[in-house]
Amino acid sequence: MEKDDFFDKRAMPRPFDPKTLDRSVIAIPLLEKIEAEVKEIEKAKERWPNISEQFTGAMFYNPEFPGGLPAARKRAGELLAEAKALTKQASVREKVDSPAPESDGRYSFTRLSGQLIRKLLALNSDLTERPILRVVPSRFEVIIDPNLDLPEGRDAAKAWIITNIESAKTKVGVVDDEQRIHERKSALSHQYIFARLEGRVIKELVRRDAKNAQVQLKAEQNKKAAAQGEAQAARQKVRGKQVVEAKTNTNPNRYRAIFRIWPDFAISSCIMKSLSTVKADAAQTSFSAHGRDIAWAVMDSGIEADHPHFKLHGNIDPASPLHGDFTEGSETPKGKNSALVDLFGHGTHVAGIIAGEQKADGTKATAKKMRAVIRSVRGYEDGDLPRVETQEIPLESIRGMAPRCRLVSLKVLDDDGHGAVSNLIVALAHVQEKNGHGRRLLIHGINISLGYDFDPEWFACGQSPLCVEIDRLVRSGVVVVVSAGNTGYGAVASQQRNTNAGMGVTINDPGNAELAITVGSTHRDMPHVYGVSYFSSKGPTGDGRVKPDLVAPGEKILSAATGKLLLDKADDKKVAYVEDSGTSMAAPHVSGVIAAFLSVRREFIGRPEKVKDIFLSTATDLKRDRYFQGAGLIDLMRAIQSV
Repeated sequence: MEKDDFFDKRAMPRPFDPKTLDRSVIAIPLLEKIEAEVKEIEKAKERWPNISEQFTGAMFYNPEFPGGLPAARKRAGELLAEAKALTKQASVREKVDSPAPESDGRYSFTRLSGQLIRKLLALNSDLTERPILRVVPSRFEVIIDPNLDLPEGRDAAKAWIITNIESAKTKVGVVDDEQRIHERKSALSHQYIFARLEGRVIKELVRRDAKNAQVQLKAEQNKKAAAQGEAQAARQKVRGKQVVEAKTNTNPNRYRAIFRIWPDFAISSCIMKSLSTVKADAAQTSFSAHGRDIAWAVMDSGIEADHPHFKLHGNIDPASPLHGDFTEGSETPKGKNSALVDLFGHGTHVAGIIAGEQKADGTKATAKKMRAVIRSVRGYEDGDLPRVETQEIPLESIRGMAPRCRLVSLKVLDDDGHGAVSNLIVALAHVQEKNGHGRRLLIHGINISLGYDFDPEWFACGQSPLCVEIDRLVRSGVVVVVSAGNTGYGAVASQQRNTNAGMGVTINDPGNAELAITVGSTHRDMPHVYGVSYFSSKGPTGDGRVKPDLVAPGEKILSAATGKLLLDKADDKKVAYVEDSGTSMAAPHVSGVIAAFLSVRREFIGRPEKVKDIFLSTATDLKRDRYFQGAGLIDLMRAIQSV
């Protein structure tokens, strides 16, 4: 590859100038994609000034396609022919050129209509092995939210947007009838405008809106100044009469037609269904709540640092001194940190719910990693005895609640899943030490998906050494999230017979700790229908306090798998993800959600009791008993918007 290849993968987007474009208008993840792509287009134009006279874009081929780049180009050509046959309006002038000499066969310049590109990419996405990586420029499906505070009203804002989209296309030299407003859909919505636009057009539209807002503000200021001048003259004529002068609004955002531009995501069947249950997907889209620069410790069986789920965002730093192994006798491969080896599997599954992400990109290597095993019960419908069946499925994407959150492994269970309370206590002391007892927060939160049955003969409820140390850690500024336990269902004796039933006062330690956020389990995507999981431990605590504090999805949760858990659940299939259930899976949902919250509401870092109050006050009431559901289902969007 030549040094000046404008498609150099290592190229980084140039620093963004907030004077040119208000970042808050375009959703941050979308804006980052736009900026990177616009840079590529600008570099191409610098190198080939007349390129737009011949071509309108570029097609990238998949180097890992079976047979390599030549086979990918051949298959892409076949898809193009199929797309042309399906697109009746395709022109004979539309073409894909031979690979550019400097590209090493990686890409070709193209002249294709937007309609043909959409059909081509749709055919490509249906394939297991995809020959096409991407086509530049992208046509983004977007939702434009007009500004309700515009003085002339919402309809005026929508009219301005509709008028200026075509002007923006002309300004940046885009001639593409497929980049337009979706009129039928937009007409059905009183609030939003739906459109398909490329990045350059979106940026130009926002730039024009900002400029127009400044003009409107200046006109309003001049109008107010003239009125104040007349009032001053009137004062001079009418002695003793007081004139009230209105202050000029100096915020130009009030005069903008566009409030926000969101991605209009393609919908498909969702594997990580619990992501939407707690509204983490909406918060990631709307507020870029990805957990960036937040560190969360997982007290468990370790985290398998080599799992592909944690590679994309580099969630685990193997060299970090924050990791620690507090067990005895763990087997550690030579040259590895024992805290970052998980032969039991529980800790990796928990960590994968909190953070990490993996996306399918059509390559063979990724396709092997992006597979999961799910389980279902069969037989009831045929009147037979129930049986468990496993099914291997491919994944398009999977991510934790806070995909960019940094993870710290504090190993307190050994390779067989055994451990002692003392392991937890010394791990808590380790966090206190690393955090300088609250003077410098290197670890912002802890997840403890472990526990033991509370016995009042030993300690007053919530006053065990472990609970005391947890409360002390919370007071030092660390959020502590604990699973409620899975002992909420058992046998009850009556005069007539024994029966199985939900059982109260079954919260496990350390879930009884007053300042911990204790989490029960609910259904992964239908919590209002199914309520609290039958196995989830229930309150009150032994001394009458309300616990659990919240509930979160904990049934059949898909996450990263390794070690014994993978062997037990994968049914000999070569996969990287499996399902597991329990309040152990519910707690990391809450940990990840809070990490995401702190990444965008950073003023609450170090204020765990306030964070707990926010999430309890914004939880969704599932209309279940308080000792079953606590405050209700955790809701990230509502929490972010409440402060």
